[in-house]
Amino acid sequence: MAGANARPSVALVVSDVDGTLLDPEKNLNLGAPAAVERLQRAEIRFTIASARPPRLTYPLLRDLHISGPSACFNGALLIDPDCNILHQLPMTSTDAQTVADHIRKSGLDLWVYTGTDWYVSDPSGPHVKHQEELMRCKAAPLLSYDMSQFHVLKLVGVSDDYDAVKRAQFELDHLFGVAISATCSSDYYLDVTHADANKGSVILKLSKMLNIPTEQIATIGDMPTDVLMFRQSGISIAMGNATDEVKAQATYVTKSNREDGFAYAIEHFILGGEQKRAAD
Repeated sequence: MAGANARPSVALVVSDVDGTLLDPEKNLNLGAPAAVERLQRAEIRFTIASARPPRLTYPLLRDLHISGPSACFNGALLIDPDCNILHQLPMTSTDAQTVADHIRKSGLDLWVYTGTDWYVSDPSGPHVKHQEELMRCKAAPLLSYDMSQFHVLKLVGVSDDYDAVKRAQFELDHLFGVAISATCSSDYYLDVTHADANKGSVILKLSKMLNIPTEQIATIGDMPTDVLMFRQSGISIAMGNATDEVKAQATYVTKSNREDGFAYAIEHFILGGEQKRAAD
């Protein structure tokens, strides 16, 4: 019988993308499509929650045959499989201006994401070329620092000075009078969104949209941003490439994204393996 070996309490799996579904070279792990197909055969829904913009999530929605809502910009934007907007949380102009000014003051490059467009303060700056290759489009030069001109869904501070990125995050976290969520999606990216746009809120939103209790949701990821969704789900799985701090917040730890850890997690912690043995 389909789904006979599945852990009964899991109805939805929500996965991070970079560092989880993707290998270090940003390619979809070879075992991921088959693992998602096994979930679907077991009547367990699957979706993604990512800091990425829609342009970079659409190929995954297609390749993994995701049929329900998914989250971009850490939850500032929820879309359907055709990239139609289901829900969005733009930053207020005042908060966006305060954050943009602080990012620049901290010596970081500023990236501005709206629903469809991407602007950068330095088109030749670090990681712009790589992002352009991923998105298959050129970044638009940021000609104005007046954030009231933009429908801001996410601001990003970018630098290869990792300590500067961490300092800027700490300072934004303690900045009085702004309603924002500031998290590092990598050592060199500081992502800032509306306060209610974070992966923990994504889990709560999906729970309501899909009528699935949070205790029946399993989450998997590798970054501090993913810990927020760990805290809202019944089962959480940290990737083997995550830091010890992230691993300590998860129910289970799987193999790394270089070892197809996502597929291992689905097989051992969701569809049988460790869960099934624990129940015996």
